[in-house]
Amino acid sequence: MISIASKRVIIGNTSVSRIFAPAAATTATSTLSIASFTTNTSESDLKNAVDHNVGGLTKEQRIKYFKVYRWDPEIENQKPYLSTYPIDLDECGPMVLDALIKIKDEQDPGLTFRRSCREGICGSCAMNIQGSNTLACLAYIDDDTKTATKIYPLPHMYVLKDLVPDMGNFYEQYRSIEPWLQADETIDRAEPGANGMTKLEGEFLQTKEDRAKLDGMYECILCACCSTSCPSYWWNSDKYLGPAVLMQAYRWIEDSRDANTEKRLANLDDAFKLYRCHTIMNCTKVCPKHLNPGAAIAQIKKRMATAAHS
Repeated sequence: MISIASKRVIIGNTSVSRIFAPAAATTATSTLSIASFTTNTSESDLKNAVDHNVGGLTKEQRIKYFKVYRWDPEIENQKPYLSTYPIDLDECGPMVLDALIKIKDEQDPGLTFRRSCREGICGSCAMNIQGSNTLACLAYIDDDTKTATKIYPLPHMYVLKDLVPDMGNFYEQYRSIEPWLQADETIDRAEPGANGMTKLEGEFLQTKEDRAKLDGMYECILCACCSTSCPSYWWNSDKYLGPAVLMQAYRWIEDSRDANTEKRLANLDDAFKLYRCHTIMNCTKVCPKHLNPGAAIAQIKKRMATAAHS
């Protein structure tokens, strides 16, 4: 186990990271005593003795350094800085999230980041790792110990602390597309029950072909990796909805059970909400679920063009 602290010294307005490197790993050697064996020693005894001595050798430690973005709003006049943490890869899990959890548990309890499922389902641990947006729980640690792994929060978003971005604007944009099934209001509904809840009479049926149209969209976990990799979203995040929200909008437009398709299209018919997309396709490249938001946006534009000429 390595227990190494990364201390920071603030000089004037400059924040300096101070790193305490681990001591060089020592390699213990062991020799076999020939005198302990006789001509009557069996081959299996010799093999067991060799295996025992080889197993006793200490392997050279594989130390990997992680440079992590740090900023605490509660520290007055503090500027963002990078803290460097050494991790023994032989004592750490294979994912970047494993390294972050190990750093927080053993070296710096103040390190702040989001995480939950550790299975690529919740989208909580989205961050920028080695220059690319991804999920820390799905990103393997680069075992090249000669280069440090750099970790930043999602780009072009306000930072709450360390690796935690402010997702408020992103979620408000998602709310604006009304991401729920809007059925035909003429369908009869049951009377409210004792608990005040109502229940539709019957199911919303859908053919297998219509259901297949939703594949590649409903799997989105709203991690915002795609939106925060889009230059158009960087410069117009207050007006442009971004790849993730637009793909979810198309998910409901394409749903055969939804009765407000025209309303949904009209809501997106805006110079900034939709047409700031210039098909750069960064969104598709970085999606950790291997979805294609760029294609969904193109389909929305196609549906609007078709409706305009019909």
